[in-house]
Amino acid sequence: MKKKLMSIFLGAVMAVTLAACGGSTGATIENTESKEETAEAEAPAETAEAEAAGEDFHIGIVTGSVSQSEDDRRGAEAFQAKYGEENVILAIYPDNFTEEQETTIQTIVNLSDDPAMKAIIVNQAVPGTTEAFRRIKEKRPDIICIAGESHEDLPEIGSAADLVVNNDFVARGYLMIRTAHELGCDTFVHISFPRHMSYETMSRRVAIMKEACKEFGMKFEMETAPDPTTDVGVPGAQAYILEHVPEWIEKYGTNSAYFCTNDAHTEPLLKMLLEHGGYFIEADLPSPLMGYPGALGIDLTAEAGDFEKILAKVEAAVVEKGGAGRFGTWAYSYGYTVSAGLAEHARNVILGTSELNDIDAISAAYGVFSPGAEWNGSNYTNVDTGVKSDNVFLIYQDTYIMGDPGHYMESTKVEVPEKYFTVK
Repeated sequence: MKKKLMSIFLGAVMAVTLAACGGSTGATIENTESKEETAEAEAPAETAEAEAAGEDFHIGIVTGSVSQSEDDRRGAEAFQAKYGEENVILAIYPDNFTEEQETTIQTIVNLSDDPAMKAIIVNQAVPGTTEAFRRIKEKRPDIICIAGESHEDLPEIGSAADLVVNNDFVARGYLMIRTAHELGCDTFVHISFPRHMSYETMSRRVAIMKEACKEFGMKFEMETAPDPTTDVGVPGAQAYILEHVPEWIEKYGTNSAYFCTNDAHTEPLLKMLLEHGGYFIEADLPSPLMGYPGALGIDLTAEAGDFEKILAKVEAAVVEKGGAGRFGTWAYSYGYTVSAGLAEHARNVILGTSELNDIDAISAAYGVFSPGAEWNGSNYTNVDTGVKSDNVFLIYQDTYIMGDPGHYMESTKVEVPEKYFTVK
């Protein structure tokens, strides 16, 4: 059974200035915390910054570049802006991390050369992160190593990392199909490529989606698109999506829902679905900034850092293009929240106010950067052994469907049937 997680509701909006399209957004959910807890949470940002100024430890955050993983990077920048460049060190792994794995490893390991470094967070934890953490632990066992959204097998990276937190591919595999069914879809189309399908998280999610489609009487289809990290690059991969989505809509009908496993595919997919019909429940790593600004042709410079305004502007553009009731997201960027939230959690652990493997504490840290959002999650269960991991967690946020007005699907309140936790 899933353990319910409610993020601590923070009434104060973060005083963080981000670059264009750099934030996330969202509508709030009813606050279930007491007034006393809320008042405590609303302490001025200046207080935290003043406290941070006197800290004698550093926290490192490694992400992809803005061009490849903008939300991840902006979340790291938000945490750095909150606690200061003197306390938070940022690094970027190569865009072509599959071909430059040793560079990726060294980029992560280099942070451990800082004597004051006490925690290193990698989001997304691309291939090479496990090896990097092992090397760090050999010379600096005192450093807390945290992986966000691992691309490597969870049992493997869990053996090297102190903490791993991924999106809940098990629950979401079921819930995305359930949501598509509730919206009236009769077909679910999964778009990916061999590298991604070699990951346990993604291949297992496909198996869950197939099983859920059977439960809801829907068809499940798979399409293959080019991997952006290969020679075709991002332009070639995106061109393929632009060319083929109209064909897929004609083939599967306008009551078909689409899902892609790669960020670079998301923008062209959204653009074509807005033009030709079809549904989009949420991105692989959901955010109102994931693909929507480019697909809609909107500029979010003025809204950067203001969560509610970003979602409102994206939603208005979706409605204007006739997409009401067909397009969804998480109200707050997943990648943004993971980078900042895991760093916040690491800081709390270092300060002795939280336990590292306390999922409620993790949820509360995420809540600092997603005020009012509702989260749910559980420990990762190894499908082969049936053993639950103590240091690997899966987490997800409620799905928001844009419309006039938009609405939450209350996905976090749905109990996922136990059988899906052993589907493979």
